[in-house]
Amino acid sequence: MNIEALQQLCKSLPAVTEDIKWGNDLCFCIGGKMFCVVGLNQSPTSASFKVLDEEFEEIIHREGFKPAPYVARYKWVLAEDINVLSNSEWQHYVAQSYALIKDKLPAKVKKELNSL
Repeated sequence: MNIEALQQLCKSLPAVTEDIKWGNDLCFCIGGKMFCVVGLNQSPTSASFKVLDEEFEEIIHREGFKPAPYVARYKWVLAEDINVLSNSEWQHYVAQSYALIKDKLPAKVKKELNSL
């Protein structure tokens, strides 16, 4: 997986926006809320995303993962190298993170997104 492939995967989901935040993080959002953050200008390239509460402990103990700085309390993990996951794992985790974030959006925002 490379940044371009991860970018394409994230942008393939409905109503996704992308933005550069904090000078070097490529952020993918739904309804203004981030669901995936890719560290730019890093080697190796890292990425953060939200996981299910019950997956969090298991994933942070896998090689190449740790709790995401600042947002671990919300069950976000950091893949220290985007190559630690296969393409199919990325598809699963990006779609899951997207769904978890979208589900928490206010009803008004969800309605607006669904009308797009």
